[in-house]
Amino acid sequence: MRQMNILLTNDDSHISPLFHLAIDFLESQGRLTVVAPKEEQSWTGKSITRFSNLHVDEIRIHDHAVYCVDGTPAACVNLAIYNLMDEPPDLVVSGINMGLNTGISFAMSSGTLGACLEANIAGIPGIAISQELDRETYQKWNRDCSFEQSTIDRLRAQIDPLLLRVAGDMIPVDHLPDEPRTWNVNFPFNAANPCDLVHTSLSHTYYASIYKQAGDHYRHDLSPFPKDPRPLTDDAVIRDGHVSLTEIDILDLGRLQRPV
Repeated sequence: MRQMNILLTNDDSHISPLFHLAIDFLESQGRLTVVAPKEEQSWTGKSITRFSNLHVDEIRIHDHAVYCVDGTPAACVNLAIYNLMDEPPDLVVSGINMGLNTGISFAMSSGTLGACLEANIAGIPGIAISQELDRETYQKWNRDCSFEQSTIDRLRAQIDPLLLRVAGDMIPVDHLPDEPRTWNVNFPFNAANPCDLVHTSLSHTYYASIYKQAGDHYRHDLSPFPKDPRPLTDDAVIRDGHVSLTEIDILDLGRLQRPV
């Protein structure tokens, strides 16, 4: 049986401790190539680096080779598929993202999902993985670019078995995935016991203002926004402490719809 060829990227850059957890796990799932942005690229969606030259440096994380690219996550994926890899990957994994990517507006803005959508354009399936964080952990990362060791240990203990279950559900050992779709996977910060993998839809959650005036300029500062109250959406499932699995099929965008 041929070993799966996996490409891993993210949008939080190579320094993210959650990205390191993904490397550690995926090394056991197939032949792993890692290509990540040099700097954080959150909120870049599926944008492509156009007017800057891409430079590639090679570093090592946990003794695994990692290509660092000064471009967006989607640019990293395209560069990897057509320039850095000897053969195209069977699967692109993006993440583990710091923070959720639930709801239509956030999914469309996410560099994590944008990387997988770029893979879909190349005919390759993708899995975008995001981890909910509590406010204190997220603020510490924004302030210090670090987690408390106790937080890393706690998240690893929760994430590793969930990753194994997601892999068993989405990366079958008897055949390779072949449809160019993305699975948007979100992990809760406080998992229920037992924690279920639930197939969901994207919630109709929309942000409002994302900028706040600071003196003579404006900076990114997300205003509060209402959540979609419907059941079986990704937001609802996460609130209940379960893992949401949402299928995004770009081929649906190209299908003719009957007039209403």
